[in-house]
Amino acid sequence: MNLENLKKLNLPVEKFAIFGSGPLVIRKIRESDDIDIIVKPELWSELVNKYTSLKDNLIKVGDVEIYKDWLPWIGDINQLIDNADIIEGFRFVKLEYVLEWKKAMWREKDIKDIELIKKYMKN
Repeated sequence: MNLENLKKLNLPVEKFAIFGSGPLVIRKIRESDDIDIIVKPELWSELVNKYTSLKDNLIKVGDVEIYKDWLPWIGDINQLIDNADIIEGFRFVKLEYVLEWKKAMWREKDIKDIELIKKYMKN
């Protein structure tokens, strides 16, 4: 995960958090090639006006994928961001929330990640 590309976007760190595989990568649980972030509604509004690469509630800027929400997440995006772990100056959604989300998605890669997260959390 290359945080340099995320830094180049110059987003206000209190208005987004890294989600998806990012919290696993930063803890060296597994690798990933992209960075998924969720953003607060007010930042989303700004980004929609700035970038034309909007598709299905996703803005893609290089290897950074910016999401308005994280379905099937049933919760408060602001709370996920505000309560995120701060690592290397960035907010990372807490592993327990990533685990819940991956259990809800239940794709093949999520099933593998669930086992990796559970193993990591035991240590």
